Amino acid sequence: MHLQGAYGNVPYTVKQYRTNSGISAVANTCTRMETLSSQRPTMLDVAALAGVGLTTVSRVVNGKRGVSETTAARVRAAIEQLDYRHDVQASSLRRLDRKTATIGLVLEDVANPFMSALHRAVEDSARERGMLVFAGSCDEDGGREREFIGALRARRVDGMIVVPAAPDHSYLLPELRVGTPVVFVDRPPRFLDADSVTADDRGGTFMAVSHLVAGGHARIAYLGADQGIATAEERFRGYRDGLAAHGLDVDPTIVRLGLRSIEDAERAAAELLADGRRPTALLSGQNYFTVGAYRALREHDVLRRVALVGFDDFPLAELLDPPVTVVAHDPVELGLAAARLLFRRLDGDRSPSERIVCPVHLVPRGSGETPPKTG
Repeated sequence: MHLQGAYGNVPYTVKQYRTNSGISAVANTCTRMETLSSQRPTMLDVAALAGVGLTTVSRVVNGKRGVSETTAARVRAAIEQLDYRHDVQASSLRRLDRKTATIGLVLEDVANPFMSALHRAVEDSARERGMLVFAGSCDEDGGREREFIGALRARRVDGMIVVPAAPDHSYLLPELRVGTPVVFVDRPPRFLDADSVTADDRGGTFMAVSHLVAGGHARIAYLGADQGIATAEERFRGYRDGLAAHGLDVDPTIVRLGLRSIEDAERAAAELLADGRRPTALLSGQNYFTVGAYRALREHDVLRRVALVGFDDFPLAELLDPPVTVVAHDPVELGLAAARLLFRRLDGDRSPSERIVCPVHLVPRGSGETPPKTG
């Protein structure tokens, strides 16, 4: 059977044939010339090429039942030939549940290896469900976070996973009330009862201090971020609690908070190392700061004289000389847990909000096992 029609101003002729598996399909008998048309192919074009009705094409495109495999094969072949792309946004406007098959992901900095790994875990989970992820960075800027989330809301994403930066997340309460699930990851929200997936930040720095004290260190410096950030606050708390548990006082002269970058950490560490009573060990509150501290130790030629432990692992840490001891938690685990929780909510789970805390562990590689030295 031959079918004739036109896509734009381009005529086509197709014929039905039988494959080895006995399933009918559609093959073009003329050269494809879609590039001559400036129009996008529509469902009507697919229907004409496949020789079926518009409703049949819609059922195949949306994965609904009621179409024989023979007919569905013809429709799929026509879709492939015309390079038809389904308009998901337009379909969502016609659906009763208004779902868009998209989720939003708000990250601190997509360039940070930790955040990139978390991003990939969420993306892989979403892909398994046929969903698209819109992701962006807020750079520890609460205003930028709200701006990006506003853009996600305008695009009617089905749910959001957020690494929070804003000081107050009660602005998301209307979104939760209308049923849009929001899961916070890496840090809990502020002034909002919502799901969260975090690491044991306090326990991690407590563990690091205990490890250094066991190695003979008593003068342990700390490099941390702004205390307005929940993770930074909890990690510094673990540092203080760890010192107290071992009968040591916090010395404010060897504490540097409010750092934001590798360069900040490098400058702060250099200042500490230039002091006549330099610390015998450095504890870094996140991976960027660890890199900055390592640079300063190398610049001052004390890599094997001052110990270093960092929170968060980072690529190639084990290949440096000496390799870097870290408190590690798995960003993939965080991302997968957040995605699972979000999809449970999307599937209808309306149980009370959950607080999931993922464990951390110390990875001794060499830099944190340097014994204290003087001079």
